[in-house]
Amino acid sequence: MTRYEQLAQQIREQIQNRVWRAGDKLPSLRESGKRAGLSLMTVVQSYQLLESQGWIVARPQSGYYVAARPQPLPEPARGEKLLLSEQVDINTFIFDVLQASQDPEIVPFGSAFPDATLFAQPRLARALSSVARKFTPHSSLANLPPGNDALRRHIAQRYALSGMQVAPDEIVITAGAMESLSLSLQAVTQPGDYVAIESPAFYGALQALERLRLKAVAIATHPQDGIDLDALQQAVDQYPIKACWLMTHFQNPQGASMSDDNKRRLVALLRERQITLIEDDVYGELYFSAERPLPAKALDSGGQILHCSSFSKCLAPGFRVGWVAAGRYAQQIQRLQLMSTVSTSVPTQMALADYLLHGGYDTHLRRLRRLLAQRQSVMRQAIAHHFPPTVKVSQPDGGYFLWLELEPALSSMELYRQALAQGVSIAPGRMFTTGDHFNHCFRLNASFEWHDRFEEAIKTLAKLIRQLEPAR
Repeated sequence: MTRYEQLAQQIREQIQNRVWRAGDKLPSLRESGKRAGLSLMTVVQSYQLLESQGWIVARPQSGYYVAARPQPLPEPARGEKLLLSEQVDINTFIFDVLQASQDPEIVPFGSAFPDATLFAQPRLARALSSVARKFTPHSSLANLPPGNDALRRHIAQRYALSGMQVAPDEIVITAGAMESLSLSLQAVTQPGDYVAIESPAFYGALQALERLRLKAVAIATHPQDGIDLDALQQAVDQYPIKACWLMTHFQNPQGASMSDDNKRRLVALLRERQITLIEDDVYGELYFSAERPLPAKALDSGGQILHCSSFSKCLAPGFRVGWVAAGRYAQQIQRLQLMSTVSTSVPTQMALADYLLHGGYDTHLRRLRRLLAQRQSVMRQAIAHHFPPTVKVSQPDGGYFLWLELEPALSSMELYRQALAQGVSIAPGRMFTTGDHFNHCFRLNASFEWHDRFEEAIKTLAKLIRQLEPAR
């Protein structure tokens, strides 16, 4: 544990022991440094960590204060362990919900995309302008699959800094993570094959299975622990599963993350059955803890894991640049890409490579994580203050989604329709399943900077939920 983490832990314990109470002003940065014998920069890092975790808040020109910490909110329950869907048919409904979230007059709690204002990156814009001036006809040929050489080397270097050995030749640049995931699925399955997915699942997985005519075996997933490994064991015993598609970190929609022990058990189980793991790790950089959690790919010794990610959720949403660390499947995925999109946008690949070369990415990520943690804390406090106490809410330690569970008799689809009529979008549970298993659940996007409009939207949802509840 670093010195700034030790100081943060001491202050956190003091707050928990009510040495400092909500609203109390903490000692200044200089005073804390003098008392602890630490540098000013170390204290700044410590206070920023506490702020990102929601323990303290900064007030301009005043200092740091202990944040109000509402009573812990109840968390959602576990669903059915195992669900089989021979035919996936959900694309039309998802399209309708996403279209509604694009209206600028609508409060976009149902959006899947992070707040665009988080990504004001002048340096990235300059990089794009610079490479556009240098672009030549040869550039297009030089950046065909597997993609821009410099960008693949930068990605490989970031793997290496995490202690993972991934060669640039194993990496294929794609048009966002969805293409990397879809190509990975195509590389290891045939129409009619069984694929294990989470339940609830990222709707993009459901759309991909529908398009490729695959059968879904949905495995119960809990907002705290992630996928139920006992249920997955049951599934691989019962069905000839060819691939498993899941998110190991800050899963969409629930925000679940797998522990290191569970990742080891997952990898061992799939390795024993020769089942390919398609690891969707698009939110992996959006952690709130001190260190980035290692993906399951770090445990891969047999080339059975395809690790997919992108820059869309953490740096450049509009660039639509992702990748897959495909190992022995790299050549096959390149061929599949050439038959579909041909290649990822060349200028955006070159701009990202230029940006990563000149630094600033990690500074941006630290700021992004701090803001997302703060905004999630504010939304949870608003929910705790306004929503009925029967509503259960997830508490992810990264990403930007909250998963909420109403009483079983209530319909999130009805809430969705009524809220949309009043200018507020949510993502109803039906988006994340092929059946009606999560009709009483919905997802909220917590990435937006808080102001009165969003507070009023939470009040609107609270009022509508109370109206849906039967008389007691």
